[in-house]
Amino acid sequence: MRLAVLDGRAVVIDADGVVDVNEASHGRFGPDPTACYDQWSSLLTWAADNASSAIHQVLPECPAYEAPSPRPRQAFGVGVNYADHAAEAGMAVPGDPLIFAKFTSSLAGQASPLLITVPTVDWEVELVVVIGASARDLAQGDAWSAVAGLTIGQDISDRQLQFAGATPQFSLGKSRPGYGPIGPWLVTPDEFDDPNDLAISCSLNGEIVQEARTSGLIHDVPSIVSYLSSVVTLLPGDVIFTGTPAGVGFARTPPRFLAGGDVLVSSIQGIGELRTETVELGGVLS
Repeated sequence: MRLAVLDGRAVVIDADGVVDVNEASHGRFGPDPTACYDQWSSLLTWAADNASSAIHQVLPECPAYEAPSPRPRQAFGVGVNYADHAAEAGMAVPGDPLIFAKFTSSLAGQASPLLITVPTVDWEVELVVVIGASARDLAQGDAWSAVAGLTIGQDISDRQLQFAGATPQFSLGKSRPGYGPIGPWLVTPDEFDDPNDLAISCSLNGEIVQEARTSGLIHDVPSIVSYLSSVVTLLPGDVIFTGTPAGVGFARTPPRFLAGGDVLVSSIQGIGELRTETVELGGVLS
């Protein structure tokens, strides 16, 4: 199943078009996508039995997709989670997942432009996990059962703020408004041949700048979900950015950062593409 958000409403997308979840279920599920995650198991069962026969709407020509989990109660990031990225950044590979908070006000959808307000804004394409059931102390073997689905994300980073001072400010440096675009939709794990091994890439203005496979994650999705659940209670709709492969801007010689008018296209096998356009606020970078 593919779940998306259009005009603030949860919709299922298939080859025939768009099914409005609230209308097609006759009110059993509300239009709010956040509430859908609280009923995720029931929604999956309903969609499997009813979505294909429900009334479909034509998909808009240029759909303004919003974040598939627009208001999670918690959003997490995993740092230094590909060996090649650790090497390019000159960082040690962490023994346990390196977790930081990505404040939820930073999340955005494909319809929202990325505002460039500082000169050190960097890209990081990532596989993003959305949680579909409350989870605490999960074993790795049970972790996928708590996952609603996967989507594409950009863990946009203000490198100057992130590395300011003696102690890195990962959470603040990655949480300015719009620094967490995700989408365009969520894909349930059963749609993938192997959800642990997906091609992932990012292009900047048509140039491929990152390219890898998620099987290269140091800590894979089950280990991340299990580890987080050993410390916090994961909640339906929670979002986890799983880490980025090599090719980010600050590690290049010379460093390369985003500017107004840039277009990022982030791709993950079996999900599709997330397009992020940048807008530079006048006078801010001068």
